[in-house]
Amino acid sequence: MATVDVYERYYEAECEANGRMRHAALVKLVSDSEAGFIRYEAAVNFFPHDSEDDFAVSYDAYFSRPLYEAKGRRSKKREAVLLERLPVEIDALAEEAGGTVFWDRPLRDERRG
Repeated sequence: MATVDVYERYYEAECEANGRMRHAALVKLVSDSEAGFIRYEAAVNFFPHDSEDDFAVSYDAYFSRPLYEAKGRRSKKREAVLLERLPVEIDALAEEAGGTVFWDRPLRDERRG
């Protein structure tokens, strides 16, 4: 199975999880492919970010949902559509977790894979 982080970026965020306040989130669009089958999922991981240089991501506040599953392979066109939809999907995940991602306050440049 090949797993690729199609998109990832750190943002300021707020969420309380497992009794700890989280001040940042890692937002991702992840692709998994195997044997002619492709799956994309939206994922958000809230982490403490207690100081400006604290990017120690913990995985006890990780939330995800599938966006697309079908036979096929990676497609730049499909990924562009999913990236447009990503903020809406992440906002829904964050709301379910009781958190908020501040899209206008990125902490680092985006990375694409």
